[in-house]
Amino acid sequence: MKHKKEYLNQSLLYVFLSIGVILSILPFYWMAIGSTLPSGKIFSVPPSFLPGNHLVENAKTLNESLDFLKVLWNSLFISVTYTIVSVLISSMAGYAFAKFEFKGKSSIFFIILCTLMIPFQVMLIPLFEIIVTLDWLNTYQAIILPTLASPFAIFLMRQNMLSIPMSIIESARIDGAGEFKIFFSIVLPTMKPAVAAVSIFLFMSQWNSLLWPLITLNSKEMFTLPVALSSLVGLARIDYGQLMLGTTLSVVPVLIFFLIFQKHFISGILGGSVKE
Repeated sequence: MKHKKEYLNQSLLYVFLSIGVILSILPFYWMAIGSTLPSGKIFSVPPSFLPGNHLVENAKTLNESLDFLKVLWNSLFISVTYTIVSVLISSMAGYAFAKFEFKGKSSIFFIILCTLMIPFQVMLIPLFEIIVTLDWLNTYQAIILPTLASPFAIFLMRQNMLSIPMSIIESARIDGAGEFKIFFSIVLPTMKPAVAAVSIFLFMSQWNSLLWPLITLNSKEMFTLPVALSSLVGLARIDYGQLMLGTTLSVVPVLIFFLIFQKHFISGILGGSVKE
């Protein structure tokens, strides 16, 4: 009787999980199917869940409207550059807050955490004035530089680095290793899970960013994917076929990036639960 009850509970669990998976995947599947259909058939009743033969036409119109490869390059360059530099800055800051003692350390870290409560919209006007003053409008650095020091990334890296024994660092110092060598040779290699988690978070936040690029970029040659796709939504006629195709293609790099780092993602997030 006990085994039957356990089997029933397990079966119900799998049923609910299966339903959850289907509901999660269905919008992405419908989006991918919509990219192969003409605009007029995407919202037909009943909806079509089989691929159509309009993929090539949608690709042509999408490229004519956006110069998709250029837009894709802009997003990839900005997101990858931002992720690499921001991870480096966040790791160094996290290491300093975790393993160094200096005056005002707790107060500075508290201020950094407080910035998490400030909506980005509040900073739009001051940031825009700075960008205009520096003559950075419609440039890559206008998108990359303002948010390089991510408070959340600094917090997560600091929490993970608290778990590194000071004895290892002190031993390296006794052996004559400098702080940069200790950081890059000892500390950073042991933080692969945390780096993976932070990288996914930073890459996705930059890849999906719309508001700030929309304000600072004013030419189609510099558009990122979210800005370019938003420009396809007109006041009169919307070609949903090319919009679905563009959205589908914009999801692919995020999935690839996540699949590369997913092995370390969970352990990196859990590492942030270490208490001082």
